[in-house]
Amino acid sequence: MTIRHLRIFVEVYRQENVTHAAEELHMTQPAVTRAVRELEQYYGVRLFERMYRHLSPTEAGRRLYSQALPLLDNFDRIEIGLRDWDALGVIRVGATVTLGGTVLPSLVRQFAAQNPGMELRVTVANGDTLTAALCENRLDLALMESVPANPDLRTEKIGSDSLCAIMAPDDPLAAGTAVTLEQLSGVPLLVREWGSTARAVLQNAMVQQGLPMSIAWESISTEALLRAAAEGLGVAVLPESRVREDAAVGTVCLRPIAGHALQRTRVAAWHKEKYLTASMQRFLELCRRKVE
Repeated sequence: MTIRHLRIFVEVYRQENVTHAAEELHMTQPAVTRAVRELEQYYGVRLFERMYRHLSPTEAGRRLYSQALPLLDNFDRIEIGLRDWDALGVIRVGATVTLGGTVLPSLVRQFAAQNPGMELRVTVANGDTLTAALCENRLDLALMESVPANPDLRTEKIGSDSLCAIMAPDDPLAAGTAVTLEQLSGVPLLVREWGSTARAVLQNAMVQQGLPMSIAWESISTEALLRAAAEGLGVAVLPESRVREDAAVGTVCLRPIAGHALQRTRVAAWHKEKYLTASMQRFLELCRRKVE
């Protein structure tokens, strides 16, 4: 078994499809298939069950996957040291949709100006997706809006923000200076998808108060929810920092949620076994100074 075999196996495991794995690895499909078969034949085990075009990992496959990830991570660390990767290399950074649309572009621009030899590869997704990517070593660092409930991750607070209610200017709730959770429970709500921090924070607050939620729209797109709110299709609950500009031009009205700050802690997160290179440390320091 070689490092090449492990990398191919891990990608096939993630994709559950040889063709997709070959595309990600920039290899031919027969070469990927041959590498997996070599592993299976050499050790006398079956790593995947093959049904139609779908691959399902066996127990042996799942065990090998969990053991392969730290081996590949350690090998990558060796290569970093040998190739001076920290001076001319890549940092894989993730961010939630809100942070990816607000603070991250400025951070990337400033980091690139200060570190011209480094490349930042960015992934924007919800909190659950980022957590999984950190645990599978597909990201080095991630900027998130709450502390992920995963003991394998370390976090550092870099700021905070609050959720607010967003509605059309002629919505009855816009007449007040604030909106209560009780009022929100009686209107159609426009919310982010499952796995997003904004939705989790709102739902937890409503559950604690014993209040129902009437969800009219759910979307991965904050922009879609803003437009729906502007058209009077319901009330959106979104980060204040993300909708401040829309409220300033009068497209929508922004109202705080009275009695419930619904505040979220912004954190930088990484795997507890991740080796933070000097360049990663510099990016973290930039986040400490720039994220509010």
